[in-house]
Amino acid sequence: MNRPYNSEIFNTLKDFFISLPHCAALGMQFENMVGCKPTLSIKWQPEFVGHADSGILHGGVITPLIDIAGATAVAAHLDMPEALATLDLRIDYLCATPSAGKILATSECYRLGAQVAFVRTVCYTDENYEPFALGTATYMRVMDPFALETSTYMNIMEKLKEQQQGK
Repeated sequence: MNRPYNSEIFNTLKDFFISLPHCAALGMQFENMVGCKPTLSIKWQPEFVGHADSGILHGGVITPLIDIAGATAVAAHLDMPEALATLDLRIDYLCATPSAGKILATSECYRLGAQVAFVRTVCYTDENYEPFALGTATYMRVMDPFALETSTYMNIMEKLKEQQQGK
């Protein structure tokens, strides 16, 4: 599969995810999509340093990058809008986090179950493509009518109806 299952849903959810306040505060960006594997990024900034002596990135910057990249990977497989909730997130650090450059996270949803999605994420920099962290996450898929009535999901459905009427 070379593109998201439903590109309208994917683009709307992707834009929603990276516009969340904590993602916006981190300057999170969508980089690209290869197949159904999205890559998101955060530019290293001095205020993101977790340990002043070493200059390495705080884990609290990596965690939302992995989480949002994973949710975006799930969104690439959805044919209808759904709310997603992170059930479990594990991060294995292979070495110290970078102290400069652009931090990238590429995610793959390798199993999309009826209620749970399973995702793997690799973190690296644009200067060194060797992974420094690996993430594994599960996301609950929520087809809750109340969740689907929120303004975000209503906007998605309105866009889909407009798109179908325009064809």
